[in-house]
Amino acid sequence: MSSPPDAKTRPSRTINQNPDAMPPLSKAIPLGLQHIMAMFAGNVTPPIIIAGVIGATPAEQIFLIQVALFVAGVSTLVQTIGIGPFGARLPIVQGTSFGFLPVALPLAKAFGLPAVLGASFVAGLLQIVLGAFLKKIRHWFSPVVTGIVVLLIGITLMPVGLNYAAGGIGADDFASPGNLLLALFVLSVTIAVHQYGRGFIKASSILFGLVAGYAVAIALGKVDFTSLSNAAWFALPKPLEYGMTFSGTAIIGMTLIMFVVGLETIGNISAITTTGAGRPAKDRELSGGVMADGMATSFAAVFNTLPNTAYAQNVGLITLTGVVSRHVVTIGGLLLIAMGLFPKLGGLVAAMPPAVLGGAGVGMIASAGLKIIKECELDQRNMLIIAVSLSLGIGLPAVEAISETMPGQMGLLLKSGLVPAALAALLLDAILPGKPDRRAKLAKDEADYQNR
Repeated sequence: MSSPPDAKTRPSRTINQNPDAMPPLSKAIPLGLQHIMAMFAGNVTPPIIIAGVIGATPAEQIFLIQVALFVAGVSTLVQTIGIGPFGARLPIVQGTSFGFLPVALPLAKAFGLPAVLGASFVAGLLQIVLGAFLKKIRHWFSPVVTGIVVLLIGITLMPVGLNYAAGGIGADDFASPGNLLLALFVLSVTIAVHQYGRGFIKASSILFGLVAGYAVAIALGKVDFTSLSNAAWFALPKPLEYGMTFSGTAIIGMTLIMFVVGLETIGNISAITTTGAGRPAKDRELSGGVMADGMATSFAAVFNTLPNTAYAQNVGLITLTGVVSRHVVTIGGLLLIAMGLFPKLGGLVAAMPPAVLGGAGVGMIASAGLKIIKECELDQRNMLIIAVSLSLGIGLPAVEAISETMPGQMGLLLKSGLVPAALAALLLDAILPGKPDRRAKLAKDEADYQNR
């Protein structure tokens, strides 16, 4: 029988594989800051996009960025520290979700931001219910379903990213060579850093692209710092600044996407425990994580921002660093809250030219969907589901006349293509013969771990 590991080997394993371990502050603080830098660009881009759709003033744009940072920080603490049954108590970073944008954008145009916030509030409450009953319904959502939806989110957002890359709709220099070259420069830097960088640098490739593009834009005189100079140094985020209204159409659309984004959170939690802690995720961790996701979404709506979700890029960072301590991410959450209390920071981000954001945003989400789909067997059954769902998801937005003929507000739900595509994927996966027994597979994975 081999002798137990000596005391010198234990701290390394404890720090790396035990979520409850606390590295020395000299390491924990830089690691926490690293997590924030990895998710920063993704967290502030959705509020900037929604601000453009609702015609927000520069001051309102700064406010939306401020509350997005504040909400992400508070929501991260709920995940890492936990409140009763809420929170996975794992190193999960919460942030504003791109996943809701394809539905939120047309809803904001049709009903205004208050309707989006009201629908988000209800969707968050329903996600809490989903988390409570997660064990019984988890097998409904296979990788082919979640992968299709995440892929379509990326495809739907591509025109948004390209419009920003061209300078933003309505800009006097829209699609000018200067804007397109600036966006191309940002995209090139992002790709180069991702391909040739290592560790944290690779994980933060989008941030490096944004910083490089911002610096070039300043040198070219394309940045107006007026909004930054007018922003306050310190301000508390205001709840219900825009109020809430409740539209049945908006609630249906946001709730359906919430279910899919919730399943994406499950995947992120499973990835953390599998790659970081060397074990499958526990039911309590999965349920608590999804419930915290729902609480964060409703909390975000109260504070005037879009739904929150667990960030996949931070899961990748955990894999790269090997540090799975939740206390490291708690430090990151506290840093996010601090950032959310200083509107000057929001003003600095709001001054970034649209072409810079567009260059960094092209294709950010679609790759995640492809990665999920890759996990499932691409047999005839799954290929049929993918083909039908993608046809609806891409075709309906391209032929707007179909949605315009629908009665009432049903056409609005068809307009993005994402809602009918998600419903088609769920329905086909449920009724087509040959579906793998996911419930048995999940039970087998848990049993295999227990028997090791």
